Amino acid sequence: MLSRSSLKLSRVATLVVAVILGVLPVRAEQPPAPADEGIVPKRGRITPYNGAALPEGSEKPAKSDTNAKPRKAEEKPSGGVNIIDRMGAELPALPAEKPFAGKVDEAYGAFQRGYYLTAMDLALPRAQLGDPAAQTLVASILEQGLGVARNPKDAAFWYGQAANNGDPAAMFKYALILMEGRYVKRDRKAADELMKKAADLGNAAAQFNYGQTLVADAPGQKGLKAAMPYYEKAAEQGIADAQYALSQIYLNVEGIDDGKRARAREWLARAARAGYDTAQLDMAIWLIEGIGGDRNLDEGFAWMKRAAEGGNVVAQNRLAHLLVNAIGTRPDPIEAAKWYVLSRRAGLKDDALEDFYLGLNDSQQKSALAAANKFRSS
Repeated sequence: MLSRSSLKLSRVATLVVAVILGVLPVRAEQPPAPADEGIVPKRGRITPYNGAALPEGSEKPAKSDTNAKPRKAEEKPSGGVNIIDRMGAELPALPAEKPFAGKVDEAYGAFQRGYYLTAMDLALPRAQLGDPAAQTLVASILEQGLGVARNPKDAAFWYGQAANNGDPAAMFKYALILMEGRYVKRDRKAADELMKKAADLGNAAAQFNYGQTLVADAPGQKGLKAAMPYYEKAAEQGIADAQYALSQIYLNVEGIDDGKRARAREWLARAARAGYDTAQLDMAIWLIEGIGGDRNLDEGFAWMKRAAEGGNVVAQNRLAHLLVNAIGTRPDPIEAAKWYVLSRRAGLKDDALEDFYLGLNDSQQKSALAAANKFRSS
């Protein structure tokens, strides 16, 4: 019912994850593998003709026999149904849809279509009668100023009403309001209780943030283990911050089940695919160093490049190292210098890359600077 902006705390709370997980080994700060380590040659496709073992019970392909008798006409194999003939075939009818028996929420429907004033007109009378879904919708419209004047104080009131009436999304929002003391008296205990209640009712953002609360209250492995069930629930619902936190816990915390530990890279990959740049950086490092699974230099380079292009300064620095040492790619001194320049401008110093850059000739340095300026302007 709420817009994506209602999940904004999860991104802010990522900073908390970074601090909390500081007790764990910092993989992102390790240098990339040397150029002469672990470069695995690529293999071609395995077929019965290049020495691979055939499946049990199958016969080896017969050598051509120039003396073999030609097939008789009646032995000619059937051509079957031609794919071109099938392309015009009529598909079977789709099964009939079951009629919708639930209650249509016209206010929310108007909100989804962008008719915010209509949504407010439809929701407000229901909100005044105690409908928690309508109260949350009114609060969201007022909080964001959609079609009406922005009014965070009134939004806080309606979030409080909806939370008291059992709406999990409103519980999450009102817990944040109580935690920060915006427009209501600050109450950390009530905020934690409401956040837990929303989490237990299945709100994904509340699940992640309640996990953060548990870790903050008990720093170290004890807090991480207590938070893990809530991170798992949030991760399953697609919260990238929770997916990343889960990958770090599964890999680094003691006493984790081997089955879960084996899924650490899977969760990291899901967070990376969701666009979380820190997860993309770690995914690159894990693939290059063989952490949590096999090494794959090509994929590691691709993830490092994606994180660098997204603006991650550490990834830009590491990408320069990969290009200098030809790890997962061919050596490219100008491209390497470009990424080093970008990371240096952002304040990340690197003596090894500085020596490399100063060793380039004037033409190469000018080309690298031009490429860095072009990237920044784009």
